Order: sequence, then structure tokens, then C-alpha cells
Amino acid sequence: MKIRKLTPETYPKVSALLLQAFSPSKYEVQLFAKLHEKKRALLEWACIHRDTVIAYIAFSNAYDGKEVCGLHLATLAVKPQMQGEGIGSELIRFSLRQGDIKANTIFVMGNPQFFQRFGFERCVNPICPFDKDNSNFLSIRNDTVRQYIVGYEPEFKAGKK
Repeated sequence: MKIRKLTPETYPKVSALLLQAFSPSKYEVQLFAKLHEKKRALLEWACIHRDTVIAYIAFSNAYDGKEVCGLHLATLAVKPQMQGEGIGSELIRFSLRQGDIKANTIFVMGNPQFFQRFGFERCVNPICPFDKDNSNFLSIRNDTVRQYIVGYEPEFKAGKK
């Protein structure tokens, strides 16, 4: 297995993985396509085994108003038949060691029990617009005391309830 930065040649393989990992929802694959179509700033890696993308992770900008205030761990996907083997965990550990990641506050909306093992803590501030009580909103290196609603790229709003 190798972890590599994403390239345009890898996009179709990541799209196929997202369709498998999040089926029957198409939200994640549509989000992936829209973010690339709009050329949004993303930090992304794929775990490749035998020319197949078996896992993917992406980080997008987080905003305080119009100012970038950190990054969102936007998408984490592992091939369904390989889930539970530690591949997603290794991809998270790898990405958190990268220069552009380890220099930023990182936000994630997800299972607290899963993400706390990587150092994420429940986020009190800012407020996540998709999780009003912040029960599943966590962060690393977050020293925010002021309350505001953290911003996402506009493409995240389509399809969110």
C-alpha cells in the first residue's frame, strides 16, 4: 500500500470508491466532483493498493467569515470490504503529520469515539452549521473562545439537511 497525493488521473478511482463507501448516497461523490470543478483548495491523499484506490482523505478550508481559520477533515472513505482493518486510521495519522495539516486547526464532524483516538476533542467554539449542538463536531489545535458559525465551501450545503 502507498499513500499518495491525489492527481487528476486518480479522480475517477476516488469517485468509484466514494460511490461504494457511501452507497446509496451520492452526496460525497457529487461533493468531490463539485469541489474539483470549482477548483477549491483541497489537501487530499489516496491509499493505493495494486493500482486500486482503497482509501481517500480530504481537507478543505474552514472559515471565520471570509477568513480561513483552519481546515475541515471533509471526507474519509475506505473501500467497504476493507473497513475495520486500520486503513482509515493510518490515513488519518499520515495526513495529520503533513506540514499543511499539522500547522492548522482541524475540524471534523464525525463519531467522537473514533476521532478522539487521534487527538480530536469536542469543539465548543466555533459552532458547526450542520451540527447545532456540536455533539459530533470535534477539533485539534483549536483555541477559539469567540462564538461564531464556522464556514465551509459553498458546495457542502447542497444535499445537507
